[in-house]
Amino acid sequence: MDIANGLLLGLQAALTPTVLLYCFIGVFLGTLIGVLPGIGALAAISLLLPITYHIPPTAAIVMLAGVYYGAQYGGSTASILLNLPGTPSSAVACLDGHPMAKQGRAGVALFMTTIASFVGSMLGIAALVFFSPAIAEVGLKFGAAEYFAMMLVGLLAASMLASGSALKGLAMVMLGLILGTVGTDVNSGVARFNFGIPELMDGISLVALAMGLFGIAEVISAVNQSRDSRVKDKITFRSMAPTRKDWKESAMPMMRGTGIGSFFGALPGTGASIASFMSYAVEKKVSREPEKFGKGAIEGVTAPESANNAAAQTAFIPTLSLGIPGDAVMALMLGALIIHGIQPGPLLMTQQPELFWGLIVSFGIGNIMLMILNIPLIGIWVSILRIPYSVLYPAILVFICLGVYSVNNNTFDIFMVAALGLAGYILAVFKFEAAPLLLGFVLGPMMEENLRRALLLSRGDPMTFIDRPISAGFLAFGAALVLWTAYSALKRAMQRRERREDAFSQ
Repeated sequence: MDIANGLLLGLQAALTPTVLLYCFIGVFLGTLIGVLPGIGALAAISLLLPITYHIPPTAAIVMLAGVYYGAQYGGSTASILLNLPGTPSSAVACLDGHPMAKQGRAGVALFMTTIASFVGSMLGIAALVFFSPAIAEVGLKFGAAEYFAMMLVGLLAASMLASGSALKGLAMVMLGLILGTVGTDVNSGVARFNFGIPELMDGISLVALAMGLFGIAEVISAVNQSRDSRVKDKITFRSMAPTRKDWKESAMPMMRGTGIGSFFGALPGTGASIASFMSYAVEKKVSREPEKFGKGAIEGVTAPESANNAAAQTAFIPTLSLGIPGDAVMALMLGALIIHGIQPGPLLMTQQPELFWGLIVSFGIGNIMLMILNIPLIGIWVSILRIPYSVLYPAILVFICLGVYSVNNNTFDIFMVAALGLAGYILAVFKFEAAPLLLGFVLGPMMEENLRRALLLSRGDPMTFIDRPISAGFLAFGAALVLWTAYSALKRAMQRRERREDAFSQ
């Protein structure tokens, strides 16, 4: 079946009243869940999974998918307004989105994230339609060595995310790697660094880490701070309108972010979080004014948002075409398909064309719904800024506790998020940023697993990382990145020294 006939078949399936209804329910719940801090798509889909027993297969998968990519839209809202990521992939939006809110540009930031999310999603869907076979073929060529090299580049880029010292960024990445080693070793089954605590046998919860570092730490730091008077101003539709400069500075970052998100989303084992971090790192490196990042740069918001939404769409490529889930959410989607007797894999497109193409077309319809739904509600989201801290922050703490508890139904995670929040506040006081730590924590276990697997397959020969062309290409890019960063730091140091000498001579 060619693409045109497939899309026509998908349109017929997606426009049925039942599928449309569940598509709307999914994207609405996804947006709401993304906006509420502490409750992510993983917990929501877990709770909704039993309901799908009573829904037709196509409608059920469309609803769950709507929750997933709808949460990507809503996740940036709490990041911008409260410096609290609604989803792990929206953590990058805190870096420049929250400073924009403090500058009185919360409406513009939210409007542009909606546009960036829509652009990234729609172009991601186009990539899913036209390049799905090719991207899946590239993904099949990735072995353990290639994944390790790619993740190493990701960590090198993460160390440069910090707006301050690159050494501090590297230190936070290393701390993330150390925290990622806590738990049971995949190969040997031996518990590592759990200090005899049974709850740490499965490692530190990603939700607890993200909510602690960004949520609890923000609450602690804001308790004794007075609110900026500008956030109390009434936000009108006119104030939400971006300037011509905003559009100009966002156009290419959205395109680059979409490309990065489409690529990383299609690779099994990566996902929206890595895509958003990598997109931010790329924009900071290519920018003529990298010093403005972390202070309210519009491209620091639009690029990661387009990346994580594109990745959310193309993440279905390995799940549907290979039966390989890219992350925990995709694993749940895989489970939902199997529940309904649908076996994902290369034959899905031919054996279940109505489901495959109906799901793809529903992505487009769902994103149009999200665009229509989100923009009129921007004023409501911004109004959160006018809620008194005495009411707002206790509610945030409740949502965080509910969200963390709902993942594993374990009260230990609540104490864990409190301890991580205190640690995050102390790190913030000393100007250590949390974003590189989060990426190091996410990539660390996967990086270790692929390193050990690659060495096992090569009988301990480290040259396997150079002998394989894709792996060697990633390592060469990483080396170039390190050299460029060192050169840039040396150049800035020499310029500062020259300015001091000029000032002294005068």
